[in-house]
Amino acid sequence: MSAFKDRITYQKQLLASLAAEPLTALARETASVWQEPTQLDQVLLQGLNRLPHCHMLYAVDTHNTLISANIENDQLDTQWRGLDLTGRPYLKRILPWQGFTLSPVYTSRHSLRPCITAIQAVHDGDAILGFIAGDYNVDDLHSQRSNPPASAGWSQYKGDPAIRGTVFQQQRSISAMDKVLGEVMNSIADMLRHHGIFHVKIHFSSSRASFWSLDDPYDYNIHMLDEIVDPERCLAYPRRPAHERTQVSSDDIGRVLDQFKALRHADETIYLRSASFNIINGMVGLTFSCDGSHYIHFQQFLEMDSRFWFGETAEAV
Repeated sequence: MSAFKDRITYQKQLLASLAAEPLTALARETASVWQEPTQLDQVLLQGLNRLPHCHMLYAVDTHNTLISANIENDQLDTQWRGLDLTGRPYLKRILPWQGFTLSPVYTSRHSLRPCITAIQAVHDGDAILGFIAGDYNVDDLHSQRSNPPASAGWSQYKGDPAIRGTVFQQQRSISAMDKVLGEVMNSIADMLRHHGIFHVKIHFSSSRASFWSLDDPYDYNIHMLDEIVDPERCLAYPRRPAHERTQVSSDDIGRVLDQFKALRHADETIYLRSASFNIINGMVGLTFSCDGSHYIHFQQFLEMDSRFWFGETAEAV
């Protein structure tokens, strides 16, 4: 599963942890008053206070008809009672005839905002009476989210077929950066270790690099070769302590950059064209001359040598 899907799944798990237990209890309470609209509304009104971040609560029968008022902001809106909800996105999928489920994200007709509906089945013995539904605005959920566990997965993406088709007709040209690559890597290592740079992208062929700084993480600065190796760069990037979220040790920063250097020089046809490194989340990005891209956690990256990427004939530098 991609990190993108991981974050979505994690957010839904957080919502389920907030909604499932209160809705299950509420289903038991509403079963005895399911046929009494006024009493049903009062039970739902009290239940809304037990559902953090839920902005609207209501009851639907097995024919998709709204049988309660819409309970919102501690208010009862009875004008929609009897409305046929068939066609609503959260009723198009399989309903939780035995328990609890969350809908996909959809645009609410009521709030016109991205919404998720939590749905809980209501039973009277073995008979299904209907469902309690709670609507959650997605934007409101972000206020209570925490960071999901970091994913150390490896993603690989194919690039432009036109570039891949002609890759064996090309040969690496020695760039200005290639001629002083050791000095470049030492400078970048120093920036990552001591000067608040947490993300770097290195463009070997065009002899430039982009730096993201902890002092201004919403922007980045592009530097050509002469600026990367300029000793006075420390005046532009003051010395900073390591950030508390940094995953990568000082020694491993050097090892990753040494591996970049090896991959750049290991083969004259298939070679590293650009690379990125983020010491906060530990991810390494690689783009090769064939336009194939890889994103991999630094620990897994360090377990591979150039022979993994190019075969046994690759020469380490």
